[in-house]
Amino acid sequence: MPISDINPGQAVKDVRLTEDTLAVDLMDGRTIIAPLAWYPRLMRATSTERNNWEISGAGFGIHWPDIDEDLSTEGLLRGAPAPWQPMRAAAVE
Repeated sequence: MPISDINPGQAVKDVRLTEDTLAVDLMDGRTIIAPLAWYPRLMRATSTERNNWEISGAGFGIHWPDIDEDLSTEGLLRGAPAPWQPMRAAAVE
């Protein structure tokens, strides 16, 4: 996103997760709600991991350090699901 397109109102204010949705409140009063199924890392995460998020990207992103997931308000506003990534095989002991 070019710097001229940045809207301060699109910054993250709060994040809420349920068993099947991600809700992101923006500074301008809008709330973006997306299905958790769009974000497989969040879907597979425990509630503790899901609730450990931080605002990143100068206020326009969300980072979950426990699962190394990052989302931007730009992508959320576009309705963009996470890119498909193959599942890693579990380590065999």
